[in-house]
Amino acid sequence: MKDALWKMPATAQAQAVRGGEVSAVELVDSHLERIAEVNPQVNAVTQLLAERARDAAVRTDRRRAAGEELGPLAGVPFTVKESTAIEGVPTTFGTARFRDLVAPADAPPVARLRAAGAIPIGHSNMPTLILAGMHTRSELFGDTANPWDRGRTPGGTSGGDGVAVATGMAALGLGNDSGGSVRIPASFCGVAGLKPTSGRFPADHRILGPEDPGPASQMLVTDGPLARSVLDLRLAYEVLAGADPRDPRAVPVPVYGEPLSWPVKVAVVADPGGHGVHPVVRGAVASAADALRDAGYDVREVPDVPRLDEALDAYGRITVTEFAPTWPVVRRLLGEGGDRYIEMTMEQTPPASAAEFMKLMGTWMNIRRSWAEFLDEYPLLLGPVFTEPPVEPGLESRDRAGRDRVGSGMRLCTATSFVGVPGVAVPTGVTDGLPSGVQIVGRAFREDLCLAAAQAIEDRLGVLTPVDPRGGARARE
Repeated sequence: MKDALWKMPATAQAQAVRGGEVSAVELVDSHLERIAEVNPQVNAVTQLLAERARDAAVRTDRRRAAGEELGPLAGVPFTVKESTAIEGVPTTFGTARFRDLVAPADAPPVARLRAAGAIPIGHSNMPTLILAGMHTRSELFGDTANPWDRGRTPGGTSGGDGVAVATGMAALGLGNDSGGSVRIPASFCGVAGLKPTSGRFPADHRILGPEDPGPASQMLVTDGPLARSVLDLRLAYEVLAGADPRDPRAVPVPVYGEPLSWPVKVAVVADPGGHGVHPVVRGAVASAADALRDAGYDVREVPDVPRLDEALDAYGRITVTEFAPTWPVVRRLLGEGGDRYIEMTMEQTPPASAAEFMKLMGTWMNIRRSWAEFLDEYPLLLGPVFTEPPVEPGLESRDRAGRDRVGSGMRLCTATSFVGVPGVAVPTGVTDGLPSGVQIVGRAFREDLCLAAAQAIEDRLGVLTPVDPRGGARARE
């Protein structure tokens, strides 16, 4: 059993530590050995916290020996994206300029996971400043490889966490998502990921001082966990949810809502907006729909999601307008070529005037209302995470066609982030050696419904990871 500790689900790891079957030190050491073996091949873990993790494990074992009750994630190692603070560790954002930006305190979600007994084992890679593109490549730490195929991106921007979880270097990953940054790497790496409702998890995304960012950054960015099973994702969700005085946006909504009358209706949209979807992705959506039907859900194909193109346009205009004043300074921090993705985006989407911006804020609310009405009729939506299988690294920064292709591929993630509703990415299988997956989107603050549906899919289609790193196309199954 001890030789395979890193392979166990997070729930089983915590249960073994709480029950005294293994020590937290043994569990952490198992993951450190796995990191030593695998990370040189994939470059997902950036700042390894080996001694700190061992010290935390020792304290966990002492508490158990003293008869203290341990938390639901006792001893479970997790990675933390380079943009999220771990006390006493630099929050580099993947740029050399911030290599010494030591965090004075844990970010709220890190503190929540620690309080539940989990142990941060390292920071994880991401695109420089979260702005260099979808592919996980940072100025400070380089490229992260997709463990299924080095010729495909692991996605991003929480790609380091997706790879670390998929390869068994950590049982959980803590990323964040403002348009697919948890769900895309989860799907591309064959694991599960949760983007919660805006306001479900407390967070603090201030970077360089006491000032908060603008409305887009406040409303769009949500921290979220990645895991190898939906059960593990559910446990992380229960730990992370709830109000916190450090974040006035976080609200004390019950973790589990009132049961809905059965069967729950699920709307299926394989090609959001009608812009095209790869046959492999369409097949993944069909497989997930069949799994939900088998589980008793009322699954119905519908023409489309509400106001997709309008939501994408408003998302782009609002974010670019907020971001434009700082761009001359920010682009210098992105390193060589790191500015191409945002530069192309800004050329295509100019900033709005003050009057236009005010109108866009009203449009934002109106689109959210349209989605609330849609989800009132269909409590769940089944659709793609990305409308293609994993693409090549850096496609979005190569040229305008690549940038547009990636933007179109993630369109359902972008729209659902814009309206603030929860989404769970769940794997559906392996096609041509690459993982495929879907997402379940739900009503605001009904992550429980999304997780239940994702569990039904997983129960019927299986779990794909942990996986050993593979090479290129010739290594595909």
